Order: sequence, then C-alpha cells, then structure tokens
Amino acid sequence: MDHTQNNGLSRRRILGGAAGVAAGAVVSAAGLPAGAASAAPPEHARWNQQAAHVSITRDDWGIAHVVGKTDAHAVFGMIYAQAEDDFNRIERNYLVSLGRLAEAEGETAIWQDLRQRLFIDPEVLKVLYARSPGWLRKLMDAWADGLNYFLATHPEVRPRVITRFEPWMALSFSEGSIGGDIERVSLAQLRAFYDDSALAMTSEEPEAPLREPSGSNGIAIAPSHTRDGRALLLINPHTSFYFRSELHMTSDEGLNAYGASTWGQFFIYQGFNENVGWMHTSAPVDNIDEFAETIVTGADGSLHYRYGNELRPVTTKTITLSYRTDDGEQAQRTFTTYATHHGPIVRQASDQWIACALMNKPVEALQQSFLRTKARDYAEYMEVASLKANSSNSTLFADSKGNIAFLLPQFMPVRDNRFNYRQAVDGSDPATDWQGLHSLESIPQAVNPQNGWAYNTNNWPWTAAGADSPNPADYPAYWNTGSENERGRHVIKLMTGRDDFTPQALRDVAFSPYLGAFAELIPQLVAAWEKLPAGDQQKARLAGPITLLRGWDYRWAADSTATSLAIFWAAGSRSTDAQRLASLDDAVNRLTEDFGSWRVPWGEINRFQRNDGEITQTFDDAKPSIPVPFTSGTWGSLATYPGSRRPGTKRFYATSGNTFVAVVEFGPRLRAWAVREGGNSGNPDSPHFKDQAERYASGNLRPVYFYPDDLKGHIERRYKPGK
Repeated sequence: MDHTQNNGLSRRRILGGAAGVAAGAVVSAAGLPAGAASAAPPEHARWNQQAAHVSITRDDWGIAHVVGKTDAHAVFGMIYAQAEDDFNRIERNYLVSLGRLAEAEGETAIWQDLRQRLFIDPEVLKVLYARSPGWLRKLMDAWADGLNYFLATHPEVRPRVITRFEPWMALSFSEGSIGGDIERVSLAQLRAFYDDSALAMTSEEPEAPLREPSGSNGIAIAPSHTRDGRALLLINPHTSFYFRSELHMTSDEGLNAYGASTWGQFFIYQGFNENVGWMHTSAPVDNIDEFAETIVTGADGSLHYRYGNELRPVTTKTITLSYRTDDGEQAQRTFTTYATHHGPIVRQASDQWIACALMNKPVEALQQSFLRTKARDYAEYMEVASLKANSSNSTLFADSKGNIAFLLPQFMPVRDNRFNYRQAVDGSDPATDWQGLHSLESIPQAVNPQNGWAYNTNNWPWTAAGADSPNPADYPAYWNTGSENERGRHVIKLMTGRDDFTPQALRDVAFSPYLGAFAELIPQLVAAWEKLPAGDQQKARLAGPITLLRGWDYRWAADSTATSLAIFWAAGSRSTDAQRLASLDDAVNRLTEDFGSWRVPWGEINRFQRNDGEITQTFDDAKPSIPVPFTSGTWGSLATYPGSRRPGTKRFYATSGNTFVAVVEFGPRLRAWAVREGGNSGNPDSPHFKDQAERYASGNLRPVYFYPDDLKGHIERRYKPGK
C-alpha cells in the first residue's frame, strides 16, 4: 500500500497492522562525528534527494512555511527548519525523553533519567518502530534524516550529547504536552527507594514553593453565536516560554497545518488546518494510578508480590545510566529496578512497594498526534481520537462545518467505583485492576452545546458549556477531579448571554483585564481597615493605600498603581484581619524600598525581557525590557504572565504564561491572527529573536499568512534545506 493510501483517515487504515521495515529506513550505523561537514555519500545523496522535494519560505516574522511533495518531505523540512531556529531545545527535549539528561547536566539529573527509563526503554522503542505502520515509519525516517542533514550541513552546531538521531527516537516523545504523565512520579520518593548511597533522601517529598497554576485557555464558539455565522476558536496555551516553535507545514498529500509545534516533534500540537482547529489544555483527570504491592521474599532471596490467591514474581531489570562528571568525562551508575503487572515500582509506603500505572502507547500516541492535524471535520477528528492515546489533554475543537466541542482525554481506564483511586489502591486485590478503557461515548464532553460555546481553563468539565455542561452525577466518582478556577469564572461571565462574537471580540475576551479574585479579596481588606478605631496609627498610615484600592475597578493595566499595590499585598498572609492589614503595611514598605514609592505603575514592575538564547533565562534590571500589563492567572487574568523577582532583580519577570496565542475564524476562507512570546528564533543575533515582544505584551495579534497569496509581499527568503 502506498504512502498516500496508508495516511488516509479510514479506521482500517489508521489501525491496520504493521508491515516490514520500510525500504530506505535509517539503520543503526556509525554516526556522524560531532560537527562533521559531510556524511557517507549514499546517506548524503538520499538527504539531498529529500531536500530537493522541500521548499522553506520564511515570512517577515521568521516563521517557516514548509512545503513538501509528500508528508515525509514536509516532516523532513519542518524539523530542519526547527533545528535552524533552536537546535539546543530540540536536543534537550530528547535528552529528557530518552533518559539521557545526566549525560549533559551531570549526576543531579540521574533521577530524572531513571524515572524516564522505568517507562521508556530504547530497546523496546526500536522494536515498536520496526512494527509501526509503514506510513508512520516513513515520517520517523524523514524526521531523523532532517535532523542529521541539519547537523551535517551546520558544522558550527555542536550537540551536547546526541550527534546522530535515529528514527525510533521519535517514539520517546510522542505527545506534545509540556508536562508528560511520567512527571507526576515524585523524584524524591523515587530516589529514596532506589538510591543505596549515603546520600539517599527521605521518602517524604520536600515542600514545594507556591507554583503558578499550569495549563491554558481554550474557547470554541459556534456560528450561531458569532456575528458572521462562522465558528471561532481561541488557542491560548500557558507553558514555559519558548517551549514551542510556530510554523506551517503542507504537502501534496493533504497536509496543511499551522500552529505551535513542540521543539523536536514533527506535528503541529496546538493549531489548525483549513477546516479544523484544536486547542489543548492540561486536564486534571485521574488516569494515572498507584497500586500498593505486598512483597514476599523467598528463602532464596527471590521477590514475589501477592495477587489474589497467588504469588507472582516481581520483574527485575538492570538499567545503566551515564552521567557527566565535573571534569567533563562520562561515568555510569547501574540500578536494579522492579515492576509488577501494574507498572514499575516508584516508591515505598510503610512496608509496601508502590507501582505506577499510566498510558504507555508511543506508536498510537504518535499516530494520533500527527493524524489529527489532517482531519477535515469533527467526525474525522474523532475517528483519529479512537486510538485513545491522548492522556493529558482536554481539547477545544471547532471546524468549518460549524461544529464545536469540549473533549476530555481519550485515555481513561475503566475502574471499580468502589475504590478511591486518588490514593494507592490494594494491588493484591484483582478488583482494583484496570478493566480496559472507556468508550469515547462514555467520557464527559460537550459537543455542539445549545448555549453556542465551550471553554476550558484547566478546570473541571462540569462548567465547560455553561448550563449545557455534562453532569457529574452521570459519571463514576473518579471523573470528579479538579475544580473551578478564577479564570473559568471569568470566561463564563464574558461568554454568557452574547451571540455577536467576532474575531476581535474573541481576542478581547482573551485579554480581558478583570481580576475576579481581587473583587472578593479587596473588600475584606477594606472592611478590616474600617474596623480599626479612629485615631489608630495603622488606620492613618494605610488611609492612602486603602483609598487607592477601594476605588480600583479590579482591572490590570500598565499604568495602574492599584494593580501593583494589590499584587504586592496579596503575596502576604490574608487569613485574619490583622494579617490582611499587616500584609498591606509590608506591601507599602516593599514598594517604597524597591521603587521609591508605593504608587508605582504596574508596567514599571512587571516586565518582559529576553537577553540570551539559554533555556534558563538570566534577567537584569539594567538591561532593556518592556512593560507587560497582564498578571498571574491566579487572580483571574485570562492572559497570564506570572512575573516575580528573579535573582538580583527588583522588577518582575516571567518564564511562563501566555505563549502562542491565536484567534481562528473558519469559513469559506480561513482567517487567523496570532502572536508568540518574544520571537520565533532562539538565536539572539536573529532579527526574530524578540521582534514580537511588543505585540505579545499588548495583545496585538498579527495576521497569519495561511494561504500562498497571504505571503505575497511578506517573504523574507525562500530556500531548500541545506542551501
């Protein structure tokens, strides 16, 4: 069966059996030396042949529009373009996904590597690659070829560890979420179990500092609720900055996807094609479980675990990890790891070992991630979703036929509702085992709700479509996770009772400045101040700040001094009246100490700065920066920028929050507007390193050049890979 047929969207073709290893697949040969200028002639000739079928056009924002003859050619070109923009981030993502980060960053990363390797085995991935559908192997081959061709033609780029990419490696990083399921496993508890050195940590997780709620905003609006009768979609992920690349990839095989692609992956993770748009939000669903195993040691030292009326042998595996020493050499540590049929052992609780079960379907996940970008309507999108290999993403969906939907992750185990799966369940009781996966129809969702809109802000699904949301009483208790959040309440207020949305109106929703949390908190502070007796020194001292906050409209703005005072105040304790007032005193003092006055415009404090191309940014108050008016999502801001002091700074800078933001209008001709944090290049010498910073901070989305005629007059250069 040829490539075009295999890459169709019929269920038989998507889920069909694997063939033999694809002709021309990259084999495990000796890799290129780091920085080599050329490869073995047959391999280089093949790369040149692939490059001849690819065109890359850079628009005036530096965004790559990649055109390939086939999907594989488009993959070859898009990953080459990604490497041009930021090879460093591509390599680091695969150091993490392959469990090889310690080879670059030293022994402190070895526990992260061990956690990864408990679930991701390179030898297993090689077998899965060989058994994958032929069309998918072609894409993985093209992915590896594109990266290796980039390294061969850019000898100045020196990888830290990975000097050659193999096709099977793509299976280690097959779903574009910023935080994979594996990251829910505690590193401290993992180390406490597996570290037999004198440095072994306790089994208790160290207390973590207050963290910004992670995730994203997504809104889909049906034609019935738009002025022009066209479906609208808001794409607003909140991630670590510079975590994804913005690009456009097309082919003669029906691929035409635009949006944000996680560095190193060959599919558009958040985005749209001409007919369909998809926005992913991190879902607070319970689909990762722990099983408490009762371990029995035999007289010969063998390990077994109880399961029903039997004893089963514990599976053991030896994992050897390399790490970079202080002198730059490589050393190794070897671990004996353990697993039951529930999953690998990740910690100990009292006298029981805890096994972790989570989704581990790399082939299906990679298929679903790529194929959904070619869906042409809701039916085709859900056909791809039947692979059930999305475990962490809720989805806001819209298409040109007017369909909208809110969808929860499709990987959801069926479980016995008698047990509380939010804690470790008894692994010796067969009744606690997973009983297959939920059907798509049995998962809470909102498809074409009568209210005409659906949204998600990483909150629970029970308010996703207002009054037309799914009812928690209709589902097992393990669905009822998460909660409402301030962003969710904000969206509902903005969407309810309105049927005249335009792209600009949706953009205005995305940057609505109202901070609902302060509308509740500030009156409590004012009431505490009013209770102070007349003549009280604190009452007199705080009269000015209270007057400012009492008159505030609870909306952020760059010139708002009330925003600054409220956010500094809210960083303190607020449980009692005395604490509320003491925190206001502290806020006034800190603002005065750092900025010379407690009346400081928020934009003077909250700044965007990009100084270098490092993954961990360094900030400096003495260097140029620009004001950012929006705030942390904690307070209800939909546009999210969780700024804070950084080492050596008084001003606030963020390293996460709004990233790629897009408003999409579907119709006879698609229209879209977008912006991303800073710029699309990771090279500080590029004009596109921070050319979008002003637009990002002001929410001034730029038109997307989706069609060839959109690009006219906006072309910076056009070339073929390697040229």
